[in-house]
Amino acid sequence: IAQRLAQAMLEAGFSRTLAEDVTATLPDELRSGEPTDERGMAWLVRQLGRRLHSLADESAFMAREGIVALVGPTGVGKTTTTAKLTARYVMRHGTRPVALVTTDSFRIGAHEQLRIYSRLLDVPMYALNADQPVSDLLERMKGKSRVVIDTVGMSQRDQRVIEQIGHLQGAETPVRLVLLLNAASQPETLEEVVVRYRQAARAAGAEVEDCIITKQDEAGRLAPVLDIVMRHGLRLLFVSHGQRVPEDMALAEPVSLIEGCLAQRTSALQQASPSPGVDGAGRGSGLLGQGRRLATVWQELRRRLHGFDSLERVWSLPGLPATVQQQRLDTLLCDYPQRGQALGMLWGERRNVPGEHWAMPDMLLDAEGGWLALPLPQHRQVAGQQARLEEAAQRHGLTLQLMYGLPDSEAGSWLEQQRVTWCSQVRGSQRVMHAGERQSLTTLAAMAERVDERECRLRGMPAQLVLSRLAVSVTGKGGRHAPAWADAYAWCGELHDAESGRVLGKRYWIIPQRLGQAIPPVLLMLLK
Repeated sequence: IAQRLAQAMLEAGFSRTLAEDVTATLPDELRSGEPTDERGMAWLVRQLGRRLHSLADESAFMAREGIVALVGPTGVGKTTTTAKLTARYVMRHGTRPVALVTTDSFRIGAHEQLRIYSRLLDVPMYALNADQPVSDLLERMKGKSRVVIDTVGMSQRDQRVIEQIGHLQGAETPVRLVLLLNAASQPETLEEVVVRYRQAARAAGAEVEDCIITKQDEAGRLAPVLDIVMRHGLRLLFVSHGQRVPEDMALAEPVSLIEGCLAQRTSALQQASPSPGVDGAGRGSGLLGQGRRLATVWQELRRRLHGFDSLERVWSLPGLPATVQQQRLDTLLCDYPQRGQALGMLWGERRNVPGEHWAMPDMLLDAEGGWLALPLPQHRQVAGQQARLEEAAQRHGLTLQLMYGLPDSEAGSWLEQQRVTWCSQVRGSQRVMHAGERQSLTTLAAMAERVDERECRLRGMPAQLVLSRLAVSVTGKGGRHAPAWADAYAWCGELHDAESGRVLGKRYWIIPQRLGQAIPPVLLMLLK
């Protein structure tokens, strides 16, 4: 039955990916049935219907106040759909709270067509240049609680799509974007339209979550466009199937649409692709399982990592032009992180990673010592260690500074003067003053007082950390005659395998004495 259902989906025009994902979840009681069992087809209709998100209640959508902008490529039917949607608003709320806006100043016919509709519906129409923000019209549209915008049609490959959506989002009142999809377009074109417009929306700080299918009456099959809608998780609001306003637009009813698609099946011999050979226990099941696991991991990252939403926004930038990428990144980092979100900074080593031309970034820390998800590249920091510390304290309100290597004399003196909590993880060869002599920490470790043992993790494995402490002084360059800029404790940590007790290595830290003799939790932060 699984193979028969997958074949039915392919014949209807659905993609192989969706066919395999859906049939992989076929219940055992149906899998063992006869191929002619009609329960399988009923199950398929229900499954596809659940995947096709739609409006549960048109009344709730129409009752919602705000601005709706219809976006999409040229010729998709935005002007006619704008009139149909506006007519629905008028039928429910009357003409007083409704307004039309057009940004299409290129096509005189479209402008005049919408003006005719505005007269027939008895609602005002406002013209807005394509490069003009919506906020310029808000004063003129006072009292209009439901506004529909007909935007300029642009190819999904046109870089101005980002600018267009950016202008729509420039107002204090949020604009709800609705993407129009031409049912008669090729699947590859539809895929590109959805991907490019959603990328452009994210680049402009918005989201495209809703869509309307147009030109159903011109499409040989509806399955390809429904496949795109389902795979991208869009919500289908309406389906348009003619030129009449407002009759030829209906609320999307998933079950009815799916049944219509399956009823239009063609012979498999007419398909360019062969049978998927889905048996439910093979590749489709594996892909479905992988998808679920990835979704679970994604949700956990969002829950556990502060700033992960900012990192997601950065991931959407590579598909944009270089100049736009830089502008978006500058804006994002300017507002990152939110005040109070970061407690401290883990400063990366000021040298390139061996064999690479780049250095590890700096990482902000939350109140629990965990890393914020979005790193701060070193090349964007100001020059000079003290200047960097001062800027971090002023801009982010940081009270904790963690470093690899001791700060230089000027930066260290500033940290002590400001009474900032700081900790440096250093090498065993680091030389400090003890009993009037300048010696390496490796030599001084034998003199340190054993303090405690702690359980920890090293490279993901359980370990035991044996901690020792010794009072020292930190000096600048110039040998034993250089003045000390801080009285500190040198901490030595010897790491042992939790099971065998084997020594795994040693770590050394320098912490100011003013923080006390207790084991500071920042040691374990740096150990991560």
